[in-house]
Amino acid sequence: METRILRCMLTGLGNIGRTFLEILPNRAALLRERYGVVLQFVAVADASGCITCAQGLDPAAIVACKRAKQGVIQLVGGDIQSSDTLAAIEQLAADVLFEATPTDIHTGQPGLDVIRAALQRGTHVVMASKGALVVAFDELARLSDWSGDRHAPRLRFSGAVAGALPSVNLGWRDLAGGEIATIEAVLNGTTQVMLTMMGEGKTYAEALAEAQRIGIAEPDPTLDVEGWDAANKLLILANAVLRQPTRLSDIAVEGITHVTPDDIHRARHAGGNLILLAKAERSTGGRYALSVRPTTVPASHPLARLGMQEAGIVYQSDIFGRTTAFSMEDGPVGTAAAMLRDLLSISPEITATAK
Repeated sequence: METRILRCMLTGLGNIGRTFLEILPNRAALLRERYGVVLQFVAVADASGCITCAQGLDPAAIVACKRAKQGVIQLVGGDIQSSDTLAAIEQLAADVLFEATPTDIHTGQPGLDVIRAALQRGTHVVMASKGALVVAFDELARLSDWSGDRHAPRLRFSGAVAGALPSVNLGWRDLAGGEIATIEAVLNGTTQVMLTMMGEGKTYAEALAEAQRIGIAEPDPTLDVEGWDAANKLLILANAVLRQPTRLSDIAVEGITHVTPDDIHRARHAGGNLILLAKAERSTGGRYALSVRPTTVPASHPLARLGMQEAGIVYQSDIFGRTTAFSMEDGPVGTAAAMLRDLLSISPEITATAK
């Protein structure tokens, strides 16, 4: 197989970006032999700044730098130069931008400006973060192949909606041609862990404290426990899969802050379970009603069987029937793997549309 070197940029070197670099060495032979691609990182950026090297940066050195709790700017020297990220996009003519910066659901930054510039430059983009999609899905769609223009740069973001769970790909690609009646999903790991713990006897406060102790919940868990993280992901599904222009204000959102262990025990006593359910349901007018709320589902429902660290999604469509997917979420590996999955899904087209 002919091998193509893909020149890559990576913005964001937190848990996901760093893990992405960590999983690549053991897959180098697979990528080359099965898919005909070699990844060469010509720029990476974190909070300390952006570094570039036209000959390619050493991912192992970048990972070592981050493990030592240093910014990548510490690596400047020799062939490695310091750069502004937006300038690097313009000057390096990279094939792919991997975007994994922290999410800001109010501004979409810092990812939005970087993604916009890359797409305008004709660079394909693979996203792990969701802030830019929440704020500006329509704009990014117009700049990419989501507009219907097959010559436009590709934009992929399956990792932004529950990591390894193929929630986006399943809906827009594998159910193509069907009319989707409902989407039901558990998309937030923190609340799934907490509700499971509460079902085992812990109070809300005890479950939250334990989830924070083991690193599942953030120090400020507001986005998770009040339902907004799940709502952000449902918004992306609505825009990308259902093709219904959606803002957060279109989604009815209720978190788990008022759920008690008794609520969960009642649901389980009846044979079902209580979950934080993200739901899209098609009305007679063709639009989808969107909601995130604690919901008791019966034992017969696939999502009733989810374990502590599992995410899941159920599509109901006219010609495909019920289609279900589950995924065990264990740290950042799933999201990093989704970035690789997205790259490989477009790699033949990158070769065909090379600069």
